[in-house]
Amino acid sequence: MSTTPAAPRPPLLSTADALATLLAAARRVDGAQTVDTFEALGRVLATAVVSPLDVPPMRTSAMDGYAVRAADLAGASDASAVTLPVSQRVPAGQTAEPLVAGTVARIFTGATVPPGADTVVMQEMVRADNAGATFSHVPPEGEWITRQGADIRRDSVILPAGSRLTPQALGLAASVGSAALEVVRKVRVAVFFTGDELTMPGEPLRPGAIYNSNRFTLRALLSKLGCDVTDLGIVPDRLDATRETLRRAARDHDLILTCGGVSVGEEDHVKPAVEAEGRISMWQIAMKPGKPLAFGAVRREPADQNSGESYFIGLPGNPVSSFCTFLLFVRPFILRLAGVEAVEPRAYAMRADFTQKKGDRRNEFLRAQVNEAGGLEVFGNQSSAVLTSTVWGDGLIDNPPNHAIQAGETVRFIPFSELMR
Repeated sequence: MSTTPAAPRPPLLSTADALATLLAAARRVDGAQTVDTFEALGRVLATAVVSPLDVPPMRTSAMDGYAVRAADLAGASDASAVTLPVSQRVPAGQTAEPLVAGTVARIFTGATVPPGADTVVMQEMVRADNAGATFSHVPPEGEWITRQGADIRRDSVILPAGSRLTPQALGLAASVGSAALEVVRKVRVAVFFTGDELTMPGEPLRPGAIYNSNRFTLRALLSKLGCDVTDLGIVPDRLDATRETLRRAARDHDLILTCGGVSVGEEDHVKPAVEAEGRISMWQIAMKPGKPLAFGAVRREPADQNSGESYFIGLPGNPVSSFCTFLLFVRPFILRLAGVEAVEPRAYAMRADFTQKKGDRRNEFLRAQVNEAGGLEVFGNQSSAVLTSTVWGDGLIDNPPNHAIQAGETVRFIPFSELMR
C-alpha cells in the first residue's frame, strides 16, 4: 500500500479571478450574417451602423402652431396687436414653400419648417380667424424648431459593433433607413445533463428519482441569450457514455455546457471525461452556491470539418447552484463569444433590512427581494436545492467572504433583470 501523501488541492479561485479567466479565454465566434432588421432583436452587431443621413433630415416643428419670422413680431411691444395673414398650411410629410415675409404658415408637429421661417409659436399662443393669426406671445428666434441633425449627424456611428440589439436599438437603426443589419452568427451550444436519478416531467417519478428542473431552466436561459441550442438530453452516469457524448458535442458547437457530475464523487464522471477528451483549466470557485464549476475545452476529432476545440463549462447539479453560476459566469462568457464587450451586469448599493450574524468563508450570493420600503429581504432558506428562492427573489446580494451583514448596512445587489438581459 502506497504511503505517498495525496497532493494538496489548489486553493479555490475567487469569483473575480474565475470570471477574468473565462473572459480572457473567450474569442468571438467566426462568421456573420445579414438579417432583416425586424428579425434582429437580441442579436449582436458584427459591423457598426453608420448613419447615411441627418436625423431629422430637415428642420421640423416640435409643436402644432404657426411658423413665423421672429423679426416680424420682434418690434411689437404687444404681440396681440400684430395680426399676420396665413400664407400656407404645412402638414407633416409635405413640402413647405418659402415663407413670404409678413405672413405665417400653419404648421403641425413633425412638419418641415418653411424656408425663411425661424420660429414656431405654439397654437395655444395664437388666435386664428379669417383676418389671420394674432399672437399673444413674442417668441425668441428658434423657439419650437428642431434643427436638422438634432438627433443624429450624417456619418456618425449610432450603434457600434458588439452592440446587443434591443427594441430601441432596432428603432434607432430603422430611423436611419437600415432595413437589414449584419450580425454575428448565433453561438452554438450543446447541453447535456448527468444523473441516473433524473426524470423528465410527464414520466412516473420512481423511488429515489427527481424531476430534471435544470434542463428547463438552462435551455430557457440559453434561448434568452439567443444561442443556437442542441439538447443532448440526459446521459447515463458512466464514464464511457459521458466521453462519447462530449466527442459528439464537440463536432459542431462552440461551447459544451453540462449540468451535474463535476464534483469528486464516485459517480461524478464529467470532470475525468473532459480531462480524457480535452483539458480542465479551471475548477472549483470560492462561491456559495456553486463551488464545483469547471472550465476547459474538448478536442474535436481530426476528421471533423471544424478542427480545434470546443469550450467546455460544467455546472453543478443543484438547481440554485446551476442557476447562479450560469448567470454569473456562463452568461458573460457566451456574450463575449458573441462579440459583446460590456458583459458585466450593473450592481446597485442597497440597504439590507435583515441581519446575517455569520458570513461564509466563500463569496456568497444570497437570493433577495426588494421590499416596499426600498430595502432588501432575504429568502429564509438559502440552500442550493431550494429553487423557490430564485422565483421569489428579485436578484442576488453579492456578499464578500467572511462578512456578517447587519440590518441597515449597504450591500451590493445585482438584479435578475441585469443578469438576464
